[in-house]
Amino acid sequence: MSAREMYRIIQPVRLGRDRFESFCFSRGLKVQRKVSLYRTTNSLGVTRFANLIKDREVTGVNQVWVSDITYYRIRERFYFLTFITDLGSRRILGHAVSATMLTEETTIPALVMAFETRKGVRPTILHSDGGGQYYCKAFLSLTRPDIRNSMGKEAYDNPNAERINGQIKNDYLIHYNPQTLQELVVQTDRAVMNYNLKRHSAIKQSPLEFELSTNEQLSTKEKKNQKKKILHYLNRFVLPSKKVNAIQA
Repeated sequence: MSAREMYRIIQPVRLGRDRFESFCFSRGLKVQRKVSLYRTTNSLGVTRFANLIKDREVTGVNQVWVSDITYYRIRERFYFLTFITDLGSRRILGHAVSATMLTEETTIPALVMAFETRKGVRPTILHSDGGGQYYCKAFLSLTRPDIRNSMGKEAYDNPNAERINGQIKNDYLIHYNPQTLQELVVQTDRAVMNYNLKRHSAIKQSPLEFELSTNEQLSTKEKKNQKKKILHYLNRFVLPSKKVNAIQA
């Protein structure tokens, strides 16, 4: 978690944000970003879909979902993380952890989880890079005819998905330090939970807070399920000495 995120959560008395960040940085509390040349996209021979989200304004949930596959290295072994995020709320709806880049272990389970999260509601557009996992028949059988597939040509054509990759890996997983595939699965679940419940982004709220407070497009059933998840998280991790019984709508 960044110093700015820690400042928002701790809210220290008589200590401004910039001074707090300087205090953290001077003591080595700063995430070190590493540039890697390892690529998880192979679009050779792939017919791309048009980029349908360029210059598109997103005003709510379930309009655009974005997705990408990234890797996580444990010693000399590479594993793969797939995330599907609602661009309107920045909530990670589905994810998968795998030992291979096969479609049935990456994009398909992540998409199925996203459908389950949204209780069957589907987005208007699903945007990704040009990876074959987003173009194969098995994946398209889950998106068509209701979802319009969209693709970018370069990483900067899918910046929000790329940002999620970096935040989950650099702000969470590196510090959780999983040592096996099984641990990576558990810690990725933990990272996604923390991100959805606590992470503030450009929308100035955590993804779940934003969806609960501002979106009328969510079903009553889904809102109740989200509130249950927040209560479970608060009682288990945040306020263990004070049981939380209700959350105002």
